[in-house]
Amino acid sequence: MSEKISKHSSKTLVEQLMAWILRKIDQNEWPAGTKLPSQRALAELLHVNRSTVVEALDELKAEDVLESRQGSGVFVKQPFSTIYHNRPVDWRGRMTNSHVEANVHTIQLINEYETKKHVIRLGTGELSPELIPTAQLQRLMHTSYLTNIDLGYSEPKGNEALREAIVQRLKKRGIETSKDGILIVSGALQALQLISLGLLEQGSHLYFDAPSYIPSIPSLQATPLETPINRLKKGILYTVPTLNNPTGQTMNEHERIQLLQDASKRGIPIIEDDVYHDLSFESSPKALKSMDTTGQVIYISSVSKTVSPGLRIGWVVAPTPVIERLADVKMQLDYGSNALSQHIVTRLLSSDDYDDHIQQLRRELKKRADYTEHVLMTYLSHIAHWQSPKGGFYIWVTFKEPIVTKSLFLRLLKRNVLINPGYVYNPRDLYSLRISFAYCTNEQLRAGLQILAEEVSGDSPPLR
Repeated sequence: MSEKISKHSSKTLVEQLMAWILRKIDQNEWPAGTKLPSQRALAELLHVNRSTVVEALDELKAEDVLESRQGSGVFVKQPFSTIYHNRPVDWRGRMTNSHVEANVHTIQLINEYETKKHVIRLGTGELSPELIPTAQLQRLMHTSYLTNIDLGYSEPKGNEALREAIVQRLKKRGIETSKDGILIVSGALQALQLISLGLLEQGSHLYFDAPSYIPSIPSLQATPLETPINRLKKGILYTVPTLNNPTGQTMNEHERIQLLQDASKRGIPIIEDDVYHDLSFESSPKALKSMDTTGQVIYISSVSKTVSPGLRIGWVVAPTPVIERLADVKMQLDYGSNALSQHIVTRLLSSDDYDDHIQQLRRELKKRADYTEHVLMTYLSHIAHWQSPKGGFYIWVTFKEPIVTKSLFLRLLKRNVLINPGYVYNPRDLYSLRISFAYCTNEQLRAGLQILAEEVSGDSPPLR
């Protein structure tokens, strides 16, 4: 967008900025009632000083195009149009009263700033580009032979060859199923959305143990589990028993057996999210699904955490009638997952390339985890504690005082450091934050954690 504002133009920067805003309004990108981005956001977006933004906004307020609302920001006051007597569409009201709530502001900022290259992303739940097996994926794409049939719609449950490949992979996890018991989805998140739409009874809830990343997805309309499972009357329980997101904790076998028994007594289905299992640094307990004798466990996984989030390929394992119901709902929403991605993942899972990649990925993640813990010890050990990671992406850092506030988040953002604070996983948690060792380089981790230490304690020791 920076080409819209030029220091070499015959018009002043303020005049150019005003014209840019008016175009947004005139083209109905910003209709009546739209809240404008903050002054700081506009200044960063258009590469101008904040004083320039303030002056342009003041001019447009004077012209009765914009208005300030106390404590809320700057809004478009009226359509910039030659026809003023027509009633504008109340988009803001429609969005506010829609079925899906807006995400919390912190999550919106995280989603926005994770795309900015200059930001140190301390909490990102994503593989570093260096860890994605790009060469193997490119080779698979270059050597793939696809027909026009392959690039059409796949059957409702997904590519048959991919489901067969997943059947073989699941056997290594102790899970026995057939291709008819598998549905291909566009990542594990879509699996949760399909389950919420297709299997939750009216008035029931998708329960989860806090802390969890589930609160960052308000469209799921999930509820924290605040009562023992054996007291629940209905609903579905969501859990990440292996390398939980965000804490990195793993349930032991006794805890898994107890969970299954308690849920079984109440007829409560369990969603087992197993996306991090392949990233365990040491052997992990059996999957809940492998111990399931009654069909109460819905198992979901994907290649988003092990190969590439951009492929958008995941899968659901459940009793065949459940899979057929979810497939029907999926067909109503998107008519099938990406055909090319399904083909690539089929070839990857059917070869030794995947196993070789996982072995190498585990070794690299272990090195990064050890380094991250070393830096944490150097900068934060006097004011925080954590458990050494057993795999996955994360270290859950908990401070002695409630200092992980929105204010800290914004102060760090101003210094180009992005964190995932504990309150996005549990609204009452102002003590914790999620540190990821999977994305940043060692240099970025060291710099980011040093800045974090400076903000939370006022000083920091030199790195040993």
